[in-house]
Amino acid sequence: MTTPTPAQIQARRATFRQLHASGCFAIPNPWDLGSARYLAHLGFKALASTSSGCAWAHGTFDGGMALDAVLAHLRDMVAATDLPINADFENGFARSPQEVARHVRQAIDTGIAGVSIEDSTGQPDAPLFDITLGAERMRAAREAIDASGQDVMLIGRAENFFVGRPDIDDAIARLRAYSDAGADCLYAPAIHTREQIAAVVAACAPKPVNVLIGGPSAFTMADMAELGVRRVSVGGGLARAAWGGFMRAARQLAEQGRFDGFEGAAPGRELNQLFKS
Repeated sequence: MTTPTPAQIQARRATFRQLHASGCFAIPNPWDLGSARYLAHLGFKALASTSSGCAWAHGTFDGGMALDAVLAHLRDMVAATDLPINADFENGFARSPQEVARHVRQAIDTGIAGVSIEDSTGQPDAPLFDITLGAERMRAAREAIDASGQDVMLIGRAENFFVGRPDIDDAIARLRAYSDAGADCLYAPAIHTREQIAAVVAACAPKPVNVLIGGPSAFTMADMAELGVRRVSVGGGLARAAWGGFMRAARQLAEQGRFDGFEGAAPGRELNQLFKS
């Protein structure tokens, strides 16, 4: 890995913002350096980290990684390829707007091109921050970016559908509040119907909207473009697909003493050639 220069980081950030100006692009989510390099090899134009995929790779649960470990991971991801990196920065690793701002400044220093901030609390009995506090936290993140002088995009996330509060009207109200607070791109992960997606796109216009498709879906990228979605991420989907293959092969070996699970495995020679380049 090679640490990018400030000029290279600036160019990546400019490229990332331009990607959001028109059209619809896929922004897949690698969970480690190898998966990032492979996705770059396939020609994707930008990548996004995944808190869940990274956590599982480190042997913990989604949300179980400390801030310093996540910052180190982001630095590695930025150095892994020459693509812009959007940081899944969970809920900013803080409750107060002041702490969110401080942590966002640290994230900016890793070289990321975008940073996503959630409004989830991590508390089962009250899983969402109050909308007013959510907006204050987003505004604090915006002010931290502006004070840095760096062109880092801010993505505002309404977590209603992720945390068991599937209220589209409340999600839209939150996204509008986060847009007013300075978010550049809006995101309500786990909305899944055509009507929900269209409603979010219309409510957030003219700002770009991210849609998550983390599992099998009848939607295509062409469908997303038709609905006015600007970018499509997959969250922990690719990491879960990799874990699925690993778990099937390991269970067959442990429970049946069989090696059938290795069928379809990537050739070692192909991987070696990829990582030599």
